[in-house]
Amino acid sequence: MQKKSYLCTRKKKKMIVTDAKIELPILKMVGATADELGLECYVIGGWVRDLFLHRPSNDIDIVVVGSGIALAEAVAKKLGKGAHLSVFKTYGTAQVKGERLKVKGERIDSIELEFVGARRESYTKDSRNPVVEDGTLEEDQNRRDFTINAMAICLNKGDGLRENGYGKLLDPFDGMGDLEDCIIRTPLDPDITFSDDPLRMMRAIRFATQLGFFLDGETFDAIARNKERIGIITKERIAEELNKIILSRRPSEGFLLLDKTGLLPLIFPELAALKGIEVKEGKGHKDVFLHTLKVLDNLSETSDNLWLRWAALLHDIGKPKSKAWDAQAGWTFRNHNYIGAKMVPKIFAKMKMPLNEKMEYVKKMVDLHMRPINLIEDTVTDSAVRRLLFEAGDDIEDLMLLCDADITSRNEEKKARFHRNYQLVRQKMVELEERDRIRNFQPPVKGDEIMQILHLEPCSTVGELKMAIKDAILDGIIPNEYEPAKEYMLKLAHERGLI
Repeated sequence: MQKKSYLCTRKKKKMIVTDAKIELPILKMVGATADELGLECYVIGGWVRDLFLHRPSNDIDIVVVGSGIALAEAVAKKLGKGAHLSVFKTYGTAQVKGERLKVKGERIDSIELEFVGARRESYTKDSRNPVVEDGTLEEDQNRRDFTINAMAICLNKGDGLRENGYGKLLDPFDGMGDLEDCIIRTPLDPDITFSDDPLRMMRAIRFATQLGFFLDGETFDAIARNKERIGIITKERIAEELNKIILSRRPSEGFLLLDKTGLLPLIFPELAALKGIEVKEGKGHKDVFLHTLKVLDNLSETSDNLWLRWAALLHDIGKPKSKAWDAQAGWTFRNHNYIGAKMVPKIFAKMKMPLNEKMEYVKKMVDLHMRPINLIEDTVTDSAVRRLLFEAGDDIEDLMLLCDADITSRNEEKKARFHRNYQLVRQKMVELEERDRIRNFQPPVKGDEIMQILHLEPCSTVGELKMAIKDAILDGIIPNEYEPAKEYMLKLAHERGLI
């Protein structure tokens, strides 16, 4: 069996369905409604899995042997005001969502029910979109991605339908055993499963990362064999799975699996390019890929900000392009932060991720991530700290979290020294911010006023004077106040012969 590089994080224990867990009023009501319509009805998939893993979940998938839409319409009608029904006839599915609902006297803050008729699927080679036909519960379970997602719990009373009875677990592929053994495994032949829908390869790695599970050996090998099939999956779907891996407790495990299965260079070649160590004249550099994953894990302990985690993943992305050998200094990566920042928009565009303020935030974090470390290596001057505060603005705390996470040295004394020095930088930031109000500041004398006082038309001279005022404030020559700024502007104008 192909094991991941860390042990399962959950304690193995017998997992038994308990009445207290499945006797939710909403499920009782759905089951009773299905009985009235003469339909077989089961809760299936992720909600069942998370029930046994004791993970909270409000999204409930209901599979119906018959019309899922008919059951959804009847349930929405019973829930009444506050329930919203959405029907997707093309796909034979329906959704019932609601907030602050009451079912049998019990308040439900938020609920999302997905209804679908049981179906069987067949695929063509060049598409992950299946041909769908009505099917049995067994056929529906056969088409599920993993054994732990194929378990179903009956919601019918059992009178004359299938006699399973409410709460009966139907587990044809021993998903419960795989939950207890912390295994991700496909119900049927993994080669067929992944060839039919290659996104399932990403999902397998994502679930293993989120849950702290192992990949079954045959499942692992099938991903490696079918990795090229990932090419038919849209970039948006791949990015969605990457985001879920990045938001996991230990995202490094997901990226290590992507690398070991061969998927990483196909979906994220820029990250794969960080791998490896080059040695020259006995000098080598650290493996930037492994360092990056360590930084990402470190940051994940202090922040659940998706885009800050993306910044951690991309903070050294410019190193391969900037790597150079210097006979005196050894391996260098000069300006890798600047090069990496320029790569961020291209990576986001290629992955079909948002090209908005989120991307700009990641770009800024990558660009600035070397600034604090340069401060602690030099004398911490007021001017340098002011400029960092000005450029980072409201994101300065996030930047410092990233820089703290970037300390990955195995030398504990060195790590402690860096952390202490960062605290000195933080203290200096607080002192300067309280005194000079630098963060996000604008020069107190505006361009319009400069033109009015000096009788100038819009020109480069106005911008130069504004920049000089800003630099004077950041360098501590004048305080961040209107009158001193105006006097300084007039002095500069006089020196330039403008007045």
